[in-house]
Amino acid sequence: MPESLVPSRRGLLLGSAAVSAGALLTACTSNEPRSQAQAPAAGSAPVADDKPGKPVTIGFAGPQADHGWLNAINQNARERAKKYADVTLEITEGSNDTAVQIGQIQTLINKKVDILVILPADGKALTQVGLQAMKAGIPVINLDRVFASPQAYRCWIGGDNYGMGLNAGRYIGEALKDKPDATVIELAGMDSLELTKQRTQGFDDALKNYPNIRKVARQAADFTVESGQAKMAQLLQAQPRFDALWNHDDDQGVGALRAIAQAGRKDFLMVGGAGAKTAMDAIKADDGVLKATVLYPPTMAASAIDLARALGQKKGVGGMSELEIPASLTLYSAVVTKENVDEYLPTGFN
Repeated sequence: MPESLVPSRRGLLLGSAAVSAGALLTACTSNEPRSQAQAPAAGSAPVADDKPGKPVTIGFAGPQADHGWLNAINQNARERAKKYADVTLEITEGSNDTAVQIGQIQTLINKKVDILVILPADGKALTQVGLQAMKAGIPVINLDRVFASPQAYRCWIGGDNYGMGLNAGRYIGEALKDKPDATVIELAGMDSLELTKQRTQGFDDALKNYPNIRKVARQAADFTVESGQAKMAQLLQAQPRFDALWNHDDDQGVGALRAIAQAGRKDFLMVGGAGAKTAMDAIKADDGVLKATVLYPPTMAASAIDLARALGQKKGVGGMSELEIPASLTLYSAVVTKENVDEYLPTGFN
């Protein structure tokens, strides 16, 4: 999950009325700092009507699906494209090698696809190929990891890393607000990534509103099951008592939960991140420490297909007055708990 240089974004955040009218928007890789303003969680309705219209060929290029969230990105794109009789999807194999991904995108440009949807392995490194597509007259939907120049894309859509941390902190804060001298720990992602810093910053900012809560430890893992288990074991050994855990990623959370089970610990609550189905199943069962997960929805890929189709057919977004699709969309980091898990389970990824 490479890091990009990120300009400040002129974000357009959709309200709930737009979502209910079919405006789209249902986790772990954005490179962009987010503001505290947020948009609502997702629905499954497309941005444009599903009556067949002008045929649109959409080229889709993403990184290698070596993580549950990234695999769900590809699945969401494929499944959404199948819903439209007028959409042809040209999807690449995916690669974390920037040179390979650039070559794949250039192949799509040479095929003269109508629209490109690109989730770059590295936003900064792939900016030039985004510019190349735009100069060739092929509009680009920049998915999640932002290009270094706004000239490299027509529309950006992605998640809210700062909002993930903020909402995780608020959930934990409300759960512990009446407990004197409460303590929390944090199992972060990769500190080399801007997204990890954003999630931590949001979490820390939320905790400032709860003076009775203190963060006593933090470990950075690598978004994998193995590292989650190893780093969590270290935290448990170093911290014999704490009240809550904020884990940035549900994939590494699988390993973290293994370490917790092996240690026989049940004396704290855990909040995860991204929205994996395994996490939601555990939340629904309510028989362990995991009580919530904060979404970073891979359904953004389905919404990107919606936007690409609308752009190719020169349509706007349902429920909005504008004749054009917006310049950017930021997804909301909803908190999934036992109370609302059934609503979000269909969006959970493996």
